[in-house]
Amino acid sequence: MVPSGLADIVRGLRSRRVEEELAARQNPFLVEALRKEKLEGQRIAAWARTVALVASGILITFQNASWSVLYFHGLLLIFIALGWAQLRYATVGHSRVELALILADLVLLAVTLTVPNPFAPGDFPTAMIYRFETFPYFFIILALATLAYSWRTVLTMGSAFVAIWFLSVLGVALFGTTDPELGSRVAVAFAAMPGVRDIVDPNSVVWSIRAQEMVIFFLVSAILALRGQRSNALLIRQASIAAERANLSRYFPPSLVDELASASSDVGAVRSQEVAVLFADIVGFTQLAERERPETVIQLLRSCHAVIEQAIFANGGTLDKYLGDGVMATFGTPRISPADCANALAAARDIVDGVASGNAALATSGLPQLRISVGVHFGPAILGNIGSERRLEFATLGDTVNVASRLEAATRGLACQIVASDAVVSRVGDAAGSSVRDGFRRVPALSLRGREAPIDVWVS
Repeated sequence: MVPSGLADIVRGLRSRRVEEELAARQNPFLVEALRKEKLEGQRIAAWARTVALVASGILITFQNASWSVLYFHGLLLIFIALGWAQLRYATVGHSRVELALILADLVLLAVTLTVPNPFAPGDFPTAMIYRFETFPYFFIILALATLAYSWRTVLTMGSAFVAIWFLSVLGVALFGTTDPELGSRVAVAFAAMPGVRDIVDPNSVVWSIRAQEMVIFFLVSAILALRGQRSNALLIRQASIAAERANLSRYFPPSLVDELASASSDVGAVRSQEVAVLFADIVGFTQLAERERPETVIQLLRSCHAVIEQAIFANGGTLDKYLGDGVMATFGTPRISPADCANALAAARDIVDGVASGNAALATSGLPQLRISVGVHFGPAILGNIGSERRLEFATLGDTVNVASRLEAATRGLACQIVASDAVVSRVGDAAGSSVRDGFRRVPALSLRGREAPIDVWVS
């Protein structure tokens, strides 16, 4: 009966494997992190293997200064080639080629350690090869594997080794050469000590020690696999953090991403605060979409959105949402700044100028040019997460948002590209905002759809 603690570990490893596979499919950052980790580990393993095997080749030369040592040098070259082949075919996920190369490592090492050098002078019982204490070389292969392979592969190596080593020892026991006369002398000499006799007997593979080697190797591989699984869990958590930061970078300027990611307070908590709201929209986009090919429409939309996004982030704004061919942005979320209104006006300027500059490139490519309209307003708004538990979205709501949208729509009747409320322009200080206000003219008492009281605006 399996102890409950061990059973829990086995179940945990199985569930972790499922979680890793699911996370890898859902999180491209995890896939990329695993790929980089795998390739970097494989490169280190290839070089470490090369250095270790070259050092081993030098060592055995001193241990056996004869031409027969070239046999082992040839085997070492094959091991080095296998290491670089594993780097060549390294990939994240299941790979039969990689698995075959790993098994080739284990089989070749087992052959190297159990088959006598055919070029060595003299003849001795095959089982004597175990007296040379060469088994630790298997741990070098295992250690190198932990640098490059997943914990599942390391555990598979431990299982495969047990089968390969058992077969190699069984082969030596059944088909290896023996020296009966020497075995008889050992039996007579140690007749009173049968335990020592079995160990000293040159014809014996000493099954008890070989079994101990198999058990220890598997236990070490299992421990290393468990350590690798814990490292993978850490990597998954780091990749999740990277994904969360990437999601933040889609809406907030890069300077705020680190602050938001490490914030101890709930950014999505419901609250009321004053913000500057900006709406930008492509004029005549519906008609453009009707007459142009879908590929052209998407290309134009993406190029325009890129300009708007750059202008918003460059001026410290938050990209609230895409609205088809339009965009809503806020300045003052999640952190309030005295420069929010100046930043909003600067962003409006940059959007108009950026689209105008992009039109030159569109004309060169034979694509239709775009016209952008922008509305900006400042006032109190409600901020917080909306939606259900399955899908939450941070939103900015209230009359300020509605007015900003109406101001953007008013650009058509006023024959301009930017309409900013007096609430925005009046908060732009002279020192910081004089250049931002250049080119604006005041339009008093503008009536907006859905509002009884008119408001003063500035247009450009």
